[in-house]
Amino acid sequence: MHAILHALSITGSMTWEITWALILGFALSAVVQAVIRKSTIVRLLGDDRPRTLARASLLGAASSSCSYAAVALARSLFRKGANFTAAMAFEIASTNLVVELGVILALLMGWQFTAAEFVGGPVMIVVLAVLFRVFLRDRLLRGAREQADRGAAGSMEGHAAMDMSVQREGTFAERLLSREGYTSVAHVFVMEWAAILRDLVIGLLIAGAVAAWVPDSFWRAFFFNGHPLASKIWGPVIGPLVAVVSFVCSIGNVPLAVVLWKGGISFGGVVSFIFADLLILPILSIYKKYYGWRMTVFLAATFYTAMVTAGYVVELTFGGLGLIPDQASARIPTEGVSWNYTTFLNIAFLVLAAALVVRFLRTGGRAMLSMMGGSPDTGHTPGHDQTHSAEQHPDPAAHMDHHHHGHTTDPGKEHRR
Repeated sequence: MHAILHALSITGSMTWEITWALILGFALSAVVQAVIRKSTIVRLLGDDRPRTLARASLLGAASSSCSYAAVALARSLFRKGANFTAAMAFEIASTNLVVELGVILALLMGWQFTAAEFVGGPVMIVVLAVLFRVFLRDRLLRGAREQADRGAAGSMEGHAAMDMSVQREGTFAERLLSREGYTSVAHVFVMEWAAILRDLVIGLLIAGAVAAWVPDSFWRAFFFNGHPLASKIWGPVIGPLVAVVSFVCSIGNVPLAVVLWKGGISFGGVVSFIFADLLILPILSIYKKYYGWRMTVFLAATFYTAMVTAGYVVELTFGGLGLIPDQASARIPTEGVSWNYTTFLNIAFLVLAAALVVRFLRTGGRAMLSMMGGSPDTGHTPGHDQTHSAEQHPDPAAHMDHHHHGHTTDPGKEHRR
């Protein structure tokens, strides 16, 4: 019982430490998503040129931070005509380049890890784009499109299909500050929390248990902590594999990253571990449903290669600049609740979250929550974009676009080498 309470106390301390940052991150993401329509995203991701991939990365960074929703949305974009490479770049950015991940990394591990996230993420996307350009064959891509068009359900289909953006015209400020803008922000905010909550809770519980029950000596031996060169080589290679079997995705893996860093994994190993949220076993299973097993194997191999490469680049770059923090000073939050700046920030942001939740519930939110799953191809569940805001239609089911979008992209011409 003492061991269990110790693990739960660590989990509680970590949760309290990052609460305000999570609310801030999701609120900022909701503001951006409230004014960017998903139809616009599809139109901007039609090829795999560097400018398009940069655009996909920026749009992804402003989008969801839930791995399941990001994977479902990438498949939806691909089906509607987006280039496959651009859709994958969007998917990576929407889980690994988001504001809330950066803020939590800074709070729990230090600003250097936030900087590493925003350096390593683009490196991973560039490496992946090169691998796709060299190795992705038209035949494999056609097979993936045929499988994608079958519309097999994975996870978070309804969430990915909802376009909760403001539909009225006007400037950014006019749309955001309108009543409809308030409603859209509230809807995106709560739906993002609903999507991420399970993995966040699991990640915090796993991190608390590992921190309390696994001795640091095990991690030091596992990560070759006493051998600087071996540790730097081994870290980025083993980091994604630890993530694959941890079953924790999105920002839920940051608490476990704290434990691994304190245990002795290299700086680059932490980065590759965090990026591997898109390779956990449940998501590999979803890739198989979405694109077939051949494309799943291809994605697993190329994603893993890109993650390891990004880990090495970050390790060499930050090591060369002397920016890698001292591992001996790493700490796991155990203070709990006390009257400090964290508590005041948590209170302020919890009030903001409560206001958004109330708005969400008063404007058809419960029905939206019930449609987070569903099928990507039925009109009665969120299988297609919403065409009007919930402010205009309190029942979310009433404003789903029931017309299937045609696929005009020739898969044989989409990927040009």
